[in-house]
Amino acid sequence: MGKTLVIAEKPSVGQDLARVLPGPFQKHTGAGERTTRWLEGPDHIITWAVGHLVGLADPDEYDEKFAKWKMADLPIVPSPFKLVVRDERSQKQMTVVRKLLRSDEVDRVINACDAGREGELIFAYVYEKSGSKKPVERLWLNSMTESAMREALAHLRPAEELHQLEEAARSRSEADWIVGMNATRAATIRLRSSFDGAVSLGRVQTPTLAILTRREEEIRAFRPEPYWLIDAGFRAEESRAYEGRFHAGAKPRIATAAEAEAIAAAVTGQAGEITKLEKTKRTEKAPLLYNLTALQREANTRFGFSARRTLGAAQRCYEEHKALTYPRTESRFLPGDQVPELKPTAAKVGRNPEYAAAAAYVTGLDLLPLGRVVNDEKVGDHHAIIPTNAEHKLAKMSDDDRRIYDLVARRFLAVFHPDAEFENTRIETTVAEHVFRTRGKVLIVPGWRGVYGELSEGEGDEDEGRDQQLPVLAKGERVATTSVEVLAKETKPPRRYSDASLLGVMEAAGKLVDDEELREAMTDSGIGTPATRAAIIERLIDVGYVDRDGRALVPTEKGMN
Repeated sequence: MGKTLVIAEKPSVGQDLARVLPGPFQKHTGAGERTTRWLEGPDHIITWAVGHLVGLADPDEYDEKFAKWKMADLPIVPSPFKLVVRDERSQKQMTVVRKLLRSDEVDRVINACDAGREGELIFAYVYEKSGSKKPVERLWLNSMTESAMREALAHLRPAEELHQLEEAARSRSEADWIVGMNATRAATIRLRSSFDGAVSLGRVQTPTLAILTRREEEIRAFRPEPYWLIDAGFRAEESRAYEGRFHAGAKPRIATAAEAEAIAAAVTGQAGEITKLEKTKRTEKAPLLYNLTALQREANTRFGFSARRTLGAAQRCYEEHKALTYPRTESRFLPGDQVPELKPTAAKVGRNPEYAAAAAYVTGLDLLPLGRVVNDEKVGDHHAIIPTNAEHKLAKMSDDDRRIYDLVARRFLAVFHPDAEFENTRIETTVAEHVFRTRGKVLIVPGWRGVYGELSEGEGDEDEGRDQQLPVLAKGERVATTSVEVLAKETKPPRRYSDASLLGVMEAAGKLVDDEELREAMTDSGIGTPATRAAIIERLIDVGYVDRDGRALVPTEKGMN
């Protein structure tokens, strides 16, 4: 019986697999090299693709005439598409992989590339380019822990089971080629007089740039308009102080300075009365588990991380630290077969003192609340990102990795906690027939927010005024007006997109489509995938279409044109 060839996506994954497959494994290098190219054991040979070794050929590989860019040659639509090894570095590893795939010593192959659409494509292109006909099975991993790898190796999937995913990957790759190659050539030829070099266009890149430039046009066309607000300070007996903001009906804005000054003069030094006091209770459910886009948006909002920086940290937590499950996922739910692992996973997270109390609550529940956690119908290739049921060595993590792990760990624990409960207070204070409104909020039951140590939600709408910690007040009480301030303001243009807000728009891009039929078709679709959106943003920056200004993504003049 021959050996099994295992093809991973990266050397680190290959080395991890060598630790769970029967060994020992001997390292092998390329001719005249010191770089390890494959590992060989008694029953298995392990090698790796090192990302995309093989890709679609450039147009001049089909016909030399395409080396010169001419409008008359467009569109270029190959049939079939040719595959080429990407570069000299890739050629060295591809030589090894091809040799092993054709070896008489190997009688079956395991595709151990990343368990997703891109992993399918990486393997499919390498396998096709090698000319191999050996039977293939699929290793499908959600976690890189030893137990998860052993379980997946014991339940290999037939390659045919993932055929549609491979076809989807091929069609996406070929669509990117057709749009990118033809549109870039057409635009570059037409705009030669205006631009130096190529004008880069792409199937996902171009609509993403359009979203950014449309917002920039709105900002440039914006003309600020002045308005005024009035804030007053009030004090009831026993020095119970609070603040209020003037409202005319539902609006706090005043159109002219003269009107604002007149109202301020009318209430200055006058006594007022609390004419309305309402208290309402509101509950707030824990947010859903993270998919990659949600994690990238949260990390950008909290830490200013770019989408690529977050993906890199999440990938290291998955591959190197074995602390998080597969990050390149679109789902925010878990499958039913994951339920037995939930309490043991919470217990592992809770071994770090920082999470001990929240984890103890979860492990102490008789029944876990699973309604917003488990949904098999909403789990695609991979489930939501959660911690693994393994030892998490946080001391070995970098600061970035530690922060991303912290977000995922707290979200995982929080989703099993009860709702947070708030008491909202709304007060109206009337002074000389002018109404000032006050908002107060108190967190009564921390619930899931206690996992984060968060006791508030922020300040809310700037025009409406801030939420306050209020003293005990009663309707009908008389109050003194202790201060009055007129605030001159201007309307503000729309905000530029950050990574967080742009990722959200890319995820729900169907909402931006004007055509009703197309919009309906894209209801659950976006542009790009969780795994590629970060790369698209960075590509726009690399080609000079977009700059970063702090957290803002700003189209350059090149991008605007």
